[in-house]
Amino acid sequence: MTILLTGATGLVGARLLPHLVDAGLDCRVLLRGGKDVPAGVASVEADLLDPASLLRAVKGVSAIIHLAAVFRTPDTDLIWKSNLEGTRNLISAAKAGAPQARFILASTSNIYGLDSPRPGREDDAVNPQQAYPASKLAAENLLRNSGLNWAILRFGFVYGDGDGHLDELPRLAARFNMHPAQRMSLVHHRDIATAVNLALAGAMDGQIVNIADEAPTSIYELATLVGETMEPSSAPLAHPWHLHVDASLARSLGFQPVVRSVHQAARQGLM
Repeated sequence: MTILLTGATGLVGARLLPHLVDAGLDCRVLLRGGKDVPAGVASVEADLLDPASLLRAVKGVSAIIHLAAVFRTPDTDLIWKSNLEGTRNLISAAKAGAPQARFILASTSNIYGLDSPRPGREDDAVNPQQAYPASKLAAENLLRNSGLNWAILRFGFVYGDGDGHLDELPRLAARFNMHPAQRMSLVHHRDIATAVNLALAGAMDGQIVNIADEAPTSIYELATLVGETMEPSSAPLAHPWHLHVDASLARSLGFQPVVRSVHQAARQGLM
């Protein structure tokens, strides 16, 4: 099995790629000019906004894992261009050059709305207003209607293996005035690999699947885990299910997280 991986040098891709290699998979990474080639894998110089280059990139692949995305920037035009048009171009290249390939798209639990009456479910009606989740939802819809064999993985808050992402949370919580009691669904990098391996085996074909661990955790507790403090509050929590997803579908498809909670990750030195 030859796999094309986009976003291989990013937060998720740089940690997923070694797991794929260790699993014995033949990995090809899509890199823009000037990027370093990861050791031990093949690479192809291409750009998601250059359709001709993508035809070369997909040639002969049996699966595509599309991680590349732009999210934390005020440049909303760049977010839409990268996340929607880039995905559109990659889908077109796959249809033309690798129509039998399984196309796995990384998406986000931020798609679910503030006022959800329960943990977000894959079949909930969603209408995100921010550019990043809105562009990911639009990319999901493109893939669902593409005629390709697809799977969409909506990840909770990603952390672990020294990525520094969780360390940014207290700053983000202050910036967006988040309630300390707000609970978040999380997923460790090792379980992104768990989910992707299942998807590569076909367990998630034609499905949108929430991927998260077993213990949604409050922002207050998460701040403490990374050595920060957060002002406590007993004020009512306006949006109790925001950022909390229902991952029961993933469990029914065989997903069992190796890192079941952020507390386990802290105990085992996996942060």
